[in-house]
Amino acid sequence: MTALYAYRDQWIGNVRGDILAGLVVALALIPEAIAFSIIAGVDPKVGLYASFSIAVIVAITGGRPGMISAATAATAVLMVTLVKEHGLQYLLAATVLAGLIQIGAGLARLGQLMRFVSRSVITGFVNALAILIFLAQVPELIGVTWVTYVMVAAGLAIIYLFPLLTTAVPSPLVTIVVLTALTMAFGIDVRSVSDMGALPDTLPIFLIPDIPLNLETLKIILPYSVGVAAVGLLESLMTQTIVDDLTDTSSDRNQECIGQGIANTCTGFIGGMAGCAMIGQSMINVKSGGRGRLSTFTAGAMLLFLIVVLGDLVGQIPMPALVAIMIMVSIGTFSWSSIRNLRDHPRSSSIVMLATVFFVVYTHNLAIGVLVGVLLSGIFFSAKIAQLFKVRSEISADGRERTYVVEGQLFFASTEDFMRSFDFKEALERVTIDVSRAHIWDVSSVAALDMAVLKFRREGAEVEIEGMNAASETIVDKLAVHDKPGAMDDLLGH
Repeated sequence: MTALYAYRDQWIGNVRGDILAGLVVALALIPEAIAFSIIAGVDPKVGLYASFSIAVIVAITGGRPGMISAATAATAVLMVTLVKEHGLQYLLAATVLAGLIQIGAGLARLGQLMRFVSRSVITGFVNALAILIFLAQVPELIGVTWVTYVMVAAGLAIIYLFPLLTTAVPSPLVTIVVLTALTMAFGIDVRSVSDMGALPDTLPIFLIPDIPLNLETLKIILPYSVGVAAVGLLESLMTQTIVDDLTDTSSDRNQECIGQGIANTCTGFIGGMAGCAMIGQSMINVKSGGRGRLSTFTAGAMLLFLIVVLGDLVGQIPMPALVAIMIMVSIGTFSWSSIRNLRDHPRSSSIVMLATVFFVVYTHNLAIGVLVGVLLSGIFFSAKIAQLFKVRSEISADGRERTYVVEGQLFFASTEDFMRSFDFKEALERVTIDVSRAHIWDVSSVAALDMAVLKFRREGAEVEIEGMNAASETIVDKLAVHDKPGAMDDLLGH
């Protein structure tokens, strides 16, 4: 019952603030939803329908109140090749499948895996996303008239200078209004949104993607769906953490995974592309006073009203205005401090960040870059922990007994140092391996311990292991073979 009251308060606890913030976000969503559609190579209505659907559904099913989810560049860039090679219907099918994967991730409680993504990976992720957004604008700046460049420059000037006058209205929206008005008033010949495809003038309808339902189709869309699901969840969980910090509240990561999945699955059936949480729009919402689910719902519902009722006017928006906005998003997204930090941060952290950026930009797949970054983070961390490992020894006065004292973490990366620390040919009657200052973690470390014991016994020494903590004792009792017949053959695989 307490959970039900909490959910209700997330809707009605801040009605005025949520509605006003939602209206601001809806206005700011229009140019970005159109721009992201263009990035993906589809009609603007695909991104607009998606932004409406995802925002409304996540408002109901998500785990983070006040966070804005819609069509995003992070997911759009992953769909470019699929759309070029197979068309819109395959994009819709991939969106549905990506949503189902995200629901499965939430049910499997994979949201907690976010804790294993290091800050260096997150910084690389954000920087790569900024670079991809900028690169997506390059085609709109090649082979065009000088007027286009002037309008882009004017748009950037408005975006950065207008907030000096007032922040009551988002400067990207002012850019859209001013440049559209100038284009219409003076008949300036530049590409407009209507040139990219027809805007919707009706409500979205339910439809099943028109594709063959067979294994071949699954092979085509599965790689894209997995990438979209992973990138969408990663960006959503990153944004969720930021909103948690800004609002000093907590939220449910696994429920957010499920909510994002439901939103994407439903969106694919109404002709929308996949999306996820938006860092920029979520910041606009929070800073405008939005805290509850009503703000996200209002943003989505108002967006649909604007595009259906004012669709003809939206179609007149000049492309240079959108290019200017996306350049602004790219500049604002990039972590410029990370460039300065390359000199001050540990070399391993800088390598992880740069590797993440390189592989994301090279493959145009955020999931691959993040995976590389996480793997490198794990490798560097393991190497650092392995350096803290050491073994020292003490011999008895009569020279018949030696005690080896193991200190640190015994795991796969430190087993070689562990084995090199022993002199198996030394003539001893008794060997004591003291692990009271160590922890035994995995199969590799248990196998190394087995090998050490068996080698000493083979040379005629009596071996005793002492000081094992409870966790180490559990894994050793379960996996060790040094007290079993034929143990050496088992270790060597005979």
